[in-house]
Amino acid sequence: MSQTALLPIGSLQHAIAQDGYAFVREGAMRQILAAFGPLSDWEAFAASWNDLSLDTYMADGGRYRRRRHATYLVARDGAIARQPHRPHYQSRDYNELNGGIARWFEPIAPAIGDGPSMLTVLRFCSALFGNLGPGGGPWDVEVHQFRIEARSDEQGQPTPEGVHRDGVDYVLVLLIDRRNILSGTTTIHDVSGRQLGSFTLTSPLDAALVDDTRVHHGVTPVEPVDPLLPAHRDVLVVTFRKI
Repeated sequence: MSQTALLPIGSLQHAIAQDGYAFVREGAMRQILAAFGPLSDWEAFAASWNDLSLDTYMADGGRYRRRRHATYLVARDGAIARQPHRPHYQSRDYNELNGGIARWFEPIAPAIGDGPSMLTVLRFCSALFGNLGPGGGPWDVEVHQFRIEARSDEQGQPTPEGVHRDGVDYVLVLLIDRRNILSGTTTIHDVSGRQLGSFTLTSPLDAALVDDTRVHHGVTPVEPVDPLLPAHRDVLVVTFRKI
């Protein structure tokens, strides 16, 4: 890896260490990811969001969220190994709406979960987050494919639990696709609730990076631009928790 490739990572680490979060536009994110591997299957990777299952655990009764889930172990040396499929669990301390139960979602397809784009993203996260805290890994990693749909009779809620923490150490939210969607603004807050910043993921590979131990985050509801056409917001969410 060249020194020039290292510089953006250093800048990101500085921003997260200083502010608790960073927002990266598509062009910079593409350049950064190139240092960690190819995105050679990106077309198939992005298309896999068309095959997500409905999230039936929504306590608000919503039918606007589809998802798949996978877990990985990232070792201290950066080795990445997918783990046996397991439920996603958050305590109600972090998710008052849907927490407190084991939620089983369909697994991310092997070709996607083990493919070049996913592994490139995970290697990037390992390099970035591994140098932010003391000691590096190993890390328990959860990966979520989310599609939030919006219709004329139902807004889509990217964060139906409101402004929150995920109960992990670090979070990446990577935009995959955005079709016929209004709003979806990410807001970052300190522990007292004071807003620290806001931005909107609009282009594929726009990214939000969050130190979940220091700041809270949320996303405003989305609605269709044209209510007669399908509307969705697709993101990849990756969480790193030190073990």
